[in-house]
Amino acid sequence: MKEYAKIMNDIERRIDDGEIRGGQRLPSIRQLAEHYSCSKSTIIRAYSELEKRHLVYSIPQSGYYVVLKKVDLEPSAGHSVIDFSSAAPDPNLFPYLDFQHCLNKAIDMYRSHLFTYGTPQGLPSLLNVLSKHLTNHQVFTSPEYIMITSGVQQALAILSTMPFPSGKRTVLLEQPSYHLMIQLLGSYGIPAKGIARSESGIDLNELEHLFRTGNIKMFYTIPRFHNPLGTSYSEKTKKAIGELAKRYDVYVVEDDYLADMETDTKSDPIFAYGSSHVIYLKSYAKILFPGLRLGVAVLPPALLDTFSMHKRLSDIDSSMLSQAALEIYIQSGMFERRKQKIKTTYYNRMQKLNHALDTFNDTDDIHHAQISSGVHTHIVLPEQLYVPSLINRLSKKGVILKEIEHSYLPSFDQQQSMLKLSITKVVEDQIEEGISALFAEIKKARRLS
Repeated sequence: MKEYAKIMNDIERRIDDGEIRGGQRLPSIRQLAEHYSCSKSTIIRAYSELEKRHLVYSIPQSGYYVVLKKVDLEPSAGHSVIDFSSAAPDPNLFPYLDFQHCLNKAIDMYRSHLFTYGTPQGLPSLLNVLSKHLTNHQVFTSPEYIMITSGVQQALAILSTMPFPSGKRTVLLEQPSYHLMIQLLGSYGIPAKGIARSESGIDLNELEHLFRTGNIKMFYTIPRFHNPLGTSYSEKTKKAIGELAKRYDVYVVEDDYLADMETDTKSDPIFAYGSSHVIYLKSYAKILFPGLRLGVAVLPPALLDTFSMHKRLSDIDSSMLSQAALEIYIQSGMFERRKQKIKTTYYNRMQKLNHALDTFNDTDDIHHAQISSGVHTHIVLPEQLYVPSLINRLSKKGVILKEIEHSYLPSFDQQQSMLKLSITKVVEDQIEEGISALFAEIKKARRLS
């Protein structure tokens, strides 16, 4: 057995025996080299192999730490409720203790920042990390154009209310769209128009007409894993949107909140096709914790100063502690490993959901979308089916769904009867049972009508 492997086995045994506890800092490379009477390169190899096996992780300028394997979550209520309605991520997939360690390290490393206000833009070291991290999503930008926000919702509020160079005021949204964006526009009295979006996409000719004649300030779109449809635009459509935005001086607000769930390596954001007129938004809520309230906005130069001023007046700065912890989490490699686990889990659930829909949807007038990845899909129902009654009957059987009425602008007259199906809070062995119950209730409702 090679020397590094012997050292690996010894460290792993000490972890299993509890001699080295989860979260504990391991001896330095120099200390271990002296202890085992070997070269530093041998210790580096041993630590590297342990890191590949997710037994230890490294933090730059700090050292190696043991990964915490288990956490006591709140007692589960069992599988009595099958919840297809939740937009919140699955808490069982999240790295509580590992991230707690990052928070503790953030306090140690950035303690001076906790007693001063930061900058509206964000922690400078995190901006540098994010500039490199965003290249994984084909978003190439320098740190000076990145703004850290208190969740994507804050970025949407600032963009909706701040003036744009064009002087235009109307916000264009896909219909249906993110319900809180619709509520935001309504609460501020901001003029809004809708453009229909379906599983097949949008009418680009209509989009061009609205860009040309509609006094459009910005077009809010969710190109990837649309909320609530779950569908994604083709590369051809995304490229066309980028070109139209530049031609008619309309800014595209690209909400890429599920970018980390992408499984298609050839899928690029609209930003890649027209960055001069695209505001790219990314959330870390689906990979980390929604309660951290961290979002990223990549801004064109023409909007940077105005956005920064409104950001400063909104909250001075976003949580410095959360930002520092995110920096450590990404730099240590834990973010990427956790992302792969979450993505694989959700992918498997989506495949299970697709199979269940194919199995139980034997009706001619109910259509379900085929979504390969992401966290949700939708089914289109016939107009004569009364959705509130259907949802109420299913809830009494422990199957929770939500209609999407609030995902439409009140003035939009092309609304479809639709249900959104999310898999974030549904484990695999519940999915078939829930979909079976859904279509059984649909058939029952038709017999009674």
